[in-house]
Amino acid sequence: MTRNTAERNRVGVIGGGLAGLASACVLAARGYSVTLFEKSPWLGGKAAVLSESGFRFDMGPTILTIPSVLRRIFSEAGRRLEDYLELIRLDPQWRCFFSDGTSLDLIEDTDAMAARLDAYAPGTGSADGYRRFQALSERLNRISQRHYFWKSIGSVRDMIDWRAGFSLTLMSDVLNMRMGRSVAGTVRKFNPDPRVAQMLDHFTQYVGSCPESSPAVLCGIAHMQTDEGVWYPKGGTRAVPEALVQLGEELGVEYRPDTGIKRVLTEQNGARVRGVETDTGETIELAAVVSNADSARTHRELLREQAPQAAKRFEQRRGYEPACSGVVLYLGLNKAYDHLLHHDFVFSRDPHEEFESIYRKGEPAPDPTCYIASTARTEPETAPPGGDALYVLVHAPYLRPHHDWKKMLPEYRQVILNKLKTTGQMPDIESRIVYESALTPQDIHDRYRVLNGAIYGLASHGKWNGAFKPANRSPDVKGLYLAGGAAHPGPGMPMVLMSGWIAADALDQDGVASKDTRTPEPAGV
Repeated sequence: MTRNTAERNRVGVIGGGLAGLASACVLAARGYSVTLFEKSPWLGGKAAVLSESGFRFDMGPTILTIPSVLRRIFSEAGRRLEDYLELIRLDPQWRCFFSDGTSLDLIEDTDAMAARLDAYAPGTGSADGYRRFQALSERLNRISQRHYFWKSIGSVRDMIDWRAGFSLTLMSDVLNMRMGRSVAGTVRKFNPDPRVAQMLDHFTQYVGSCPESSPAVLCGIAHMQTDEGVWYPKGGTRAVPEALVQLGEELGVEYRPDTGIKRVLTEQNGARVRGVETDTGETIELAAVVSNADSARTHRELLREQAPQAAKRFEQRRGYEPACSGVVLYLGLNKAYDHLLHHDFVFSRDPHEEFESIYRKGEPAPDPTCYIASTARTEPETAPPGGDALYVLVHAPYLRPHHDWKKMLPEYRQVILNKLKTTGQMPDIESRIVYESALTPQDIHDRYRVLNGAIYGLASHGKWNGAFKPANRSPDVKGLYLAGGAAHPGPGMPMVLMSGWIAADALDQDGVASKDTRTPEPAGV
């Protein structure tokens, strides 16, 4: 291919997941020529849709929190999110079912939730403990906003500008991060009732990691959710990538689905990006690349030949453990359950036993927690009249060599259904199922090309450095940027969208590509 100026100044995005779509939109809004490559025939990554027999299921994420992140991406182009997406606020946010037969709703307002806890667990101090926990969560969120979010971070050294001097405010922020303490320990310090603690543990399940091993700073997620709310996009979470694709098209992004990338091409002995080679052997010269592929697989597969030293340095920087995987059952019911909310948790009998199985033994939990999205009560069109489209997710260990999910699924499916029958108070669920499909960790690994089937990228384990993922700006290869759940700031829909924004912003700050002199078409054309 001829090396001309237009090609040299084009920016490539590898992967059309939410982070890749966000990066492409931000870069195009800031004036860059952008081509996005996606191996699958669809754009949106895990935010895909399954439509069968009159039922419609979100296949991946089912919940949108921190919508301000998405609004910021659209505002880059002077657009209003509300012109592209209709969001429905859900409050109560979750309904929780416990093995003792009780249930508890998580509601948005802190004082109202505290009053509910006073009635649910009288005499335990849970109401006051919840208020104090939320106050801590708010402080942790403020610290994250000051030092952690919206910039490329790979370690605590990147997070704080020590050159600015050690102020009392900085010292207070460092102390308030509660480094060396876990999510589970912090939750239980404020919330002595084991059921309430189990509910609060699951704020960190957005990042697919063990609360007993994750750093306490992740407790800030609780405030993020209660502050901005839980939302359901009309049309399902699939509507989010569809809105981003539409925005990108308006801004001139070139989308190339069905185009896998075989390797990232470099020059100067692997020190600088110069383009990509597709699976079909096409060579495309680029000024810079944003990889929305898993960060570990980016280095192990896309950079191994062209930049072996960079790939080696990535592996030596720290040990990268996959986050957990999951088993998802898509259950089409001919009759809905009235006692469910849109979002529900059916909790395990013993969280320690559950986490020990998944995260330490690497085996499916014998008595798992089931997350349920019951969408028909909010959007009846997701199921035939009177029915429901249940999305049931159970966290499972990332793939080990001895796991054979073709053999394991039938037995574990029954474990999940038995949990729904008992703790979930759905004793006749099998008789109501008229459509069923499933995803296993092996399916997730094969379909989305993530590390060992991990849904949430890299684990957030380690009480000191567990919050840190690979930085969005590669320290090893100039012109390479990382985005997605396996890059800073980590997994979950708002975080991967933020990672896409950060990668694009870092590229823009670095000046590694020239901007397109053409003016994007105005909104509405």
